[in-house]
Amino acid sequence: MARLNDTTVKSLRANPGQDRKDVWFDEKGLGMRVSKTGRKSWVFVYHFSGRARRITFGTYPTIGVAEIRSLHATALQNLERNIDPGDPIQLQRAEIRSAPTIDDLAKEYLLRHAARKKSGKEDERMLNHDVLPFWRTLKAADISRRDVNALLDRIIERGAPIAANRVLALIRKMFNFGIQRSIITENPCANVVQPALSIQRDRILSLDEIRTFWLNIEGAAMSAPVISALKLELVTAQRKGEIVSAEWSEVDFETRIWTIPASKAKNGIAHRVYLTDLALELLAKLKALSGNSRYWLPSRIGDKPLTVRSISHALRINLESIGISNVTPHDLRRTAASMISSMGTPRLVVSKILNHVDSSVTAVYDRHGYDQEKKIALTSWANKLLEICNLIPRVSYEPARKEQKIAVKYSVNLATNTPVQWA
Repeated sequence: MARLNDTTVKSLRANPGQDRKDVWFDEKGLGMRVSKTGRKSWVFVYHFSGRARRITFGTYPTIGVAEIRSLHATALQNLERNIDPGDPIQLQRAEIRSAPTIDDLAKEYLLRHAARKKSGKEDERMLNHDVLPFWRTLKAADISRRDVNALLDRIIERGAPIAANRVLALIRKMFNFGIQRSIITENPCANVVQPALSIQRDRILSLDEIRTFWLNIEGAAMSAPVISALKLELVTAQRKGEIVSAEWSEVDFETRIWTIPASKAKNGIAHRVYLTDLALELLAKLKALSGNSRYWLPSRIGDKPLTVRSISHALRINLESIGISNVTPHDLRRTAASMISSMGTPRLVVSKILNHVDSSVTAVYDRHGYDQEKKIALTSWANKLLEICNLIPRVSYEPARKEQKIAVKYSVNLATNTPVQWA
């Protein structure tokens, strides 16, 4: 048998006086038929269903050595799967059966792409809730623009237009990922219009609503950690996702600084938050409730924090009992930012408190941390919040011994306005 390489193939000639010559290579069943005119055709001989069969792959050099190796390997794989590599109908059926489904694409997307992003868990939730129940077994390459619009219509009909926008954004990303990975060749979301007009929310609580929220949430049917988490969003003006995922190792109780690492910050930039007396009292409650967990808000299942959805859901179903309406956790952050700004805090300092990205040229040169300015603004806001809620002035924070950094003492419980001591 001849060795399969370009040197061997180029040297092959038909014997004088013969119309053709068959040469077999050191690859199972693979050979070449050389005509007296010099035409060289790749052939593959095999047995299927007890009969000897032969197929021609094409000619050399149109099909080179590397390509014929690949074609030969595919043919052998088809034989192992009991598919006749010379039967185009069988091959077509096998290709259809093996084509990746939406379930396959979704798993690959979540594993290779979404897992590295902060939105990974939410992407997985939306796929499981809004996409896979309807598309799971469909071939990814068969999804059409009509299918996309039908999926979005179903979400809108249940009264969730903004969710439809988010699902569209998600599956558009997923199909683009599929194209990059050569799983599919086209994105069916191309030219699909966003189904609902996105209106930027601008809800800010009034002074009466702030007071009602702060005092009445203590009697709501939600867990104490969730209550503290919602209050912390109003006190610190930080994002609920950053509060929910916070760990005790991120807090320095001596300097009263909570450092949100870049990996957890929405904008990917590490952020320092000054902790006022009011924030520290809420953290003391959380520490007493969190036990040995590394998280401020540990989940009951495994070593992980509560989810953002659980916080939002708890507030949503308790709004009536609290005595306010149409309020989300993010509205608490927006309210805090608005109140801090209304007290005369410069817009730049408010932006620093919120950890918003400043893409201006000046920002490149301005490396000032604004810790002192943020401290003054957040302390003023905490005192204002107490005033709004008709609570007594804040008693100074008194750190405990170094070996018990988390233990802090207070002479007032701000929820009930009664004496208390945290040990």
